[in-house]
Amino acid sequence: MTSLDKPTDRESTGQDGVTDKSVTEAALFEAFGGVRGMVETVLPGLLFVSIFTVNKDLHMSAIAALAVSLVLVVVRLVMKDTVKHAFSGVFGVAFGVVFAMMTGNAKDFYLPGMLYTLGLALAYIVTTLCGVPLIGLILGPVFKENLSWRTRNPGRKKAYAKASWAWGLILLAKCAILFPLYWWGDTTQFGWVLVALKIPPFLLAVWLTWVFLAKAPAPIDVFAEMEEKERQEKAEREEAQAAGAEHGRARHRREV
Repeated sequence: MTSLDKPTDRESTGQDGVTDKSVTEAALFEAFGGVRGMVETVLPGLLFVSIFTVNKDLHMSAIAALAVSLVLVVVRLVMKDTVKHAFSGVFGVAFGVVFAMMTGNAKDFYLPGMLYTLGLALAYIVTTLCGVPLIGLILGPVFKENLSWRTRNPGRKKAYAKASWAWGLILLAKCAILFPLYWWGDTTQFGWVLVALKIPPFLLAVWLTWVFLAKAPAPIDVFAEMEEKERQEKAEREEAQAAGAEHGRARHRREV
């Protein structure tokens, strides 16, 4: 068995012909929403800044952004697909619309998302310093390992820590660009810069996460372990019942 403290050969292929790297890619794709998730993240803000650039109409821009977010949720529901990414987009856009409408400042449409990004960056860093990296909490259930990496898979815990540091620092760098622009930049220019910074930092963080996990030990499938334990307990019960029945028959024969 490969030591948990040493990287495994991530190019190995299982019985079904699927490599560990491809499993990691699929899990990351599922966890972070894939291409559709990125579209759902970018489209409302892109529509907002596009309309505002043309006519400077805050209300029309906000309503259009909120409407397209709701349409994306409806599409997910009709297709019976997961809606968590679309719903998170709706809530983010809704908060932005409320902020902008209350203050009358188009920049405030982006403020809730910026505060969320800052909070998320700090969460990645603080949880890693506490020994429970956030990316491990997010991806553990996706890889069917839950929290087994904390105590049983130190090499994987180290990979999650590196990935969480990457997410935290990348998001902090993004905030370091956006917050000064929020205070001193032109509204339209600020909007376009924010939209432009939606995808590249995200893709960089996901790629680094894949790099770290691709070199890490394989996850421990705790669900498979629980199923195996249940099978063993069931087999032991059946064996005990069979032994008891045989003992009863033997006793009956002696009495006869």
